Amino acid sequence: MFATEPVRVVAVSAGLSSPSSTRLLAERLAGAARERLLAEQDRPVEVRVIELRDLAVDIANHLVTGFPSAALDTAIKEVAEADGLIVVSPVFTASYSGLFKSFFDLVDNTALTGKPVVIAATGGTARHSLVLEHAMRPLFAYLRATVVPTSVYAASEDWGSSGDEYTDGLPSRIRRAGGELAAMITGGRAASGAPRTLGLDDEVVPFEQQLADLRLD
Repeated sequence: MFATEPVRVVAVSAGLSSPSSTRLLAERLAGAARERLLAEQDRPVEVRVIELRDLAVDIANHLVTGFPSAALDTAIKEVAEADGLIVVSPVFTASYSGLFKSFFDLVDNTALTGKPVVIAATGGTARHSLVLEHAMRPLFAYLRATVVPTSVYAASEDWGSSGDEYTDGLPSRIRRAGGELAAMITGGRAASGAPRTLGLDDEVVPFEQQLADLRLD
């Protein structure tokens, strides 16, 4: 009997404090993805959280010398070999942190091609939430990763909030993003209805018919 290879989910946290809300968000997203993966298939799931705070000096030395330490080399390889990736940065000056960017500058620019990725960020106020769309999503698009539809931003007031009639609470957004990551890892369609490539057997509905279906009786 052959051993079943585990699904590897790697979460990268660029939080600087300890304890860190950035690390907490990374862990909760990883937990949501793991829960969905275990529910949908019988392979074991391994979750690894990489704390960039612990690698800060190694990252700086690598940028200067071109040689990674053993710990940094292991972290880079784990990111490249992951089946699914979760990346979380605190917001600094309306963007991701320098530590976060420096780490991904060291990852080969083809290593993340096609890899499912959840992007997430933490900050003191909700007004910085667009960092996900104007900074993080373009970065991972450049790296040719496949970013899941749901990105997760956690402001200070989001922790413990159940949301309102207009906005889902943080736990709901975490579950949705984790589910989308799990679906992409297993080859399914993202839970939020992300577009997929049409196959030869898929029926193409004419645009005029789509419009007709939308008309009220």
